[in-house]
Amino acid sequence: MPKYSKVFRRFLISYLVILIIPSIGGYMSYHTSISVTQSISIENSVTQLEKSQEILERRMAEVEGLTRQLAINQELNVLMNEQGRETNVFGIWRAMRNVLTFGQTNDFLQDYYIYLANYDLVLTAGSSYRPDHYYEIYHYKDLPLEEWKKEILDRTHRSEIKPLSAFVSKGTPTSVITYMQSLPLDSFNNSSPAVVVVNIDEKIIASLLSGLTERDGGWVHISDADGNTIVLQGQNNAYVDKLAADPFFDADKVSQFYRDDLVITTRSGTNGWVYQAGIPRSVLMENANKIKHMTWLITAGALFLGLLAGLVLAYRNSMPINRLLAVMKEQFGKEDSPERNEFDFLSGNIADMITKNKLLETELNRQLPLVRDAFLKRLIAGEFESREEIVSAAEQADIGLGEGTGYAGILQIKGYTGMDSVEILNELNAARLLLKQTFAELAGPLPMTDMGSDKIVILFFSSPADGGPAGNEDGMERLMDQGVQRVFEEYRISVQGGFGEYFSSVTEVSQSFEQARQALEYAVYTNRKGVLRHQEVQIENTTYYYPLETEQRLISTIRAGELAEAERIMEATFAQNLGPRELSMEMKHQLIGEMKGTFLKLLDQKIFMESPLGESVKRQIIDIDTSAPLERIQTEFLELTGELCGFITNKKKDAHTQTIKQMYQYTAEMYADTELTLYRVAEHVERPEKYISQLFKEVTGVNYSDHLIKVRMDEAAILLRESRYTVDEIAARVGYNSSHSFRRAFKRLTGISPSTYRQSHGE
Repeated sequence: MPKYSKVFRRFLISYLVILIIPSIGGYMSYHTSISVTQSISIENSVTQLEKSQEILERRMAEVEGLTRQLAINQELNVLMNEQGRETNVFGIWRAMRNVLTFGQTNDFLQDYYIYLANYDLVLTAGSSYRPDHYYEIYHYKDLPLEEWKKEILDRTHRSEIKPLSAFVSKGTPTSVITYMQSLPLDSFNNSSPAVVVVNIDEKIIASLLSGLTERDGGWVHISDADGNTIVLQGQNNAYVDKLAADPFFDADKVSQFYRDDLVITTRSGTNGWVYQAGIPRSVLMENANKIKHMTWLITAGALFLGLLAGLVLAYRNSMPINRLLAVMKEQFGKEDSPERNEFDFLSGNIADMITKNKLLETELNRQLPLVRDAFLKRLIAGEFESREEIVSAAEQADIGLGEGTGYAGILQIKGYTGMDSVEILNELNAARLLLKQTFAELAGPLPMTDMGSDKIVILFFSSPADGGPAGNEDGMERLMDQGVQRVFEEYRISVQGGFGEYFSSVTEVSQSFEQARQALEYAVYTNRKGVLRHQEVQIENTTYYYPLETEQRLISTIRAGELAEAERIMEATFAQNLGPRELSMEMKHQLIGEMKGTFLKLLDQKIFMESPLGESVKRQIIDIDTSAPLERIQTEFLELTGELCGFITNKKKDAHTQTIKQMYQYTAEMYADTELTLYRVAEHVERPEKYISQLFKEVTGVNYSDHLIKVRMDEAAILLRESRYTVDEIAARVGYNSSHSFRRAFKRLTGISPSTYRQSHGE
């Protein structure tokens, strides 16, 4: 016998025993398959309906959440309350650009608009309309214009839902439910300044339930608390009405058989909607019948094939473990020996691998404080170009930014200036640690980082409950005073500090830190005790304010095309020089000269040197009159900033347009390829898959997969009208391996089957 004969015998016996068990199980499953499979199918259907209900309610909650976001939007509130003025074109444009882009993350919000009563204007994501013009493109089939204005635009709505109604969108008939909410949320007297209207296509809601209707061949009916139909798929109204009126049908039961359907009923505890799904009895029994017919065949085949396979596998079962042993011995450099137990060898080395993995995980966790410290130092230095970059880096460092607003503070341990011995540095390390622990005990985990050997920087990010800038400042000042006092009382460590002004965005943290540093320097200079506000600092008026980090941030934001951030930096710089400082003529000329130099440095960038814009902008910079008032000079610099950022933005748009054009062309050429996917398109345009997916959605408003389906269905429609190919042949010619999938996709897009489409156009 080979050396593995003992293993061979044990494995063969075990395998034969395992073969007997499925034989007995197969015999039992013959008698129980019908009831068990039916129960499982019912349970799965109930679960699927409840899951679809949960998703639908979450989507509707997001729709309601949109109206609450709009209710507090400052730009929209300004538009709603404007009276007796000319049309605020810029305000309306900003609302269209900023406010009406909320719906990109929820397909329920693909079609919504805001009606402004004072302007008698309908705002959509792409344009603005007068109500009668909007009605020509989008309107309810059975609701005249005046009735639409009266019921939708001129009434006060409080989270109202208009039941399923026939609707025409750009000439295409469909059915929608309508969610309506007046703004502000507390509008009364049957009138309101604005109304948010969300049209939710029945097909979008039905897609959440497609598993019940398409896979199981059943039907789905959703109705509101008053019995009005929200969605009906796979069945007609007469059947549903008859079901509801039948006294033998118990509407309180979760599942029951009615005629040839299993009817599942659930009720929403949130809005009172009733969800009903009907599954044909034949579908429920399909798997059970298959099991019944296949049980004995599989059992007999398993016995025969298992005996043959068992003889082979019993002898070869030790080969994988031997190969694993050989590989591990080769990798770990250990030779096999008769005295060495293979199990001990494997367990020992696997345990060693697990230990090393845990050590690696521990090391990564140990490095996290270094990542946090590096992030905070970059943040207060103003090295980030945009808010999105800051948010991503903060998430990586596991640092919460709160509302993205707050104050920056800096504390310095007194009495160690000019002392640099090893003992002093060790003492300062201990003092900084005690200072951080004290503030952590008082306010929980705060973002803190060291600044030199005797200073720490603390960022106080605000929360909605803090009461705005004034409340934040008072609370933060009390916290810093308490921390300074406790450190002195408990450890006799004297601390001076300062904090800057309120920053309204995380991109302004560096400015608040610079103000805190100035406040600390002034406190040290005047020997002030405790913590000093930046507002209390007596700023010297002998020089101007334009630090190097401000110039670097301005250059980087303009290069990135971040107009809003560049304007914020520019306005803050001029505010510092126009407000607290009274600059002499010489200082004013030097300030303007440095700012001109900043923009001339920008023009030396390759992207501007290759542009015809460079010379004209250079001439504008040189022509700025340094003797003009600072307010006028500020306006000229802001215009230059807008021009340069607009150029960068257009460059990005041109690149995006070219990428989208390539995607369109490649799709038009390769739609017949069944292997065409977004990954293949990404390879062709040489861009990341996730990037082009998001870009295509942003530019075109549809997913690439939907565009590909439309291209294929358009070509299929032409072939159905103009060729004699069969439906199966057409499916293959437009990129479908399965004619069933093609028929389903064609009907979902056009509303009719391919055969019906061909017959209608043939006639």
